[in-house]
Amino acid sequence: MVFILFIVVLVFGADKLPEIARGLGKGMRTFKDATNDIKHEVTKSARESNIIDTDVAKDVQEEINKIKDEVEDFSGSIKRNQ
Repeated sequence: MVFILFIVVLVFGADKLPEIARGLGKGMRTFKDATNDIKHEVTKSARESNIIDTDVAKDVQEEINKIKDEVEDFSGSIKRNQ
C-alpha cells in the first residue's frame, strides 16, 4: 500500500491527493447506495412474489458484507494516510 501511495504521490503530486480521496469517497458512497438499492429491490420483489429464500438472501448478504469490508479497508488506508 505504501508503494502504491508513493507512486500516486509521484504521478499526481501531494496537492492533488485530497481531491483524489474525495473522488474515491464519492465513488464508494455511490457504490454503497447502488448496492443497497439493488438489495432492497430484490428483497421487495421476492416478498411480493412470496419466493424469499433465506439461504440465498444470506449468501447475498455475506457477499455484500465482504465487498463492503474490502471497500472500507481500502478507504481506511487512504483516510489514515492523509
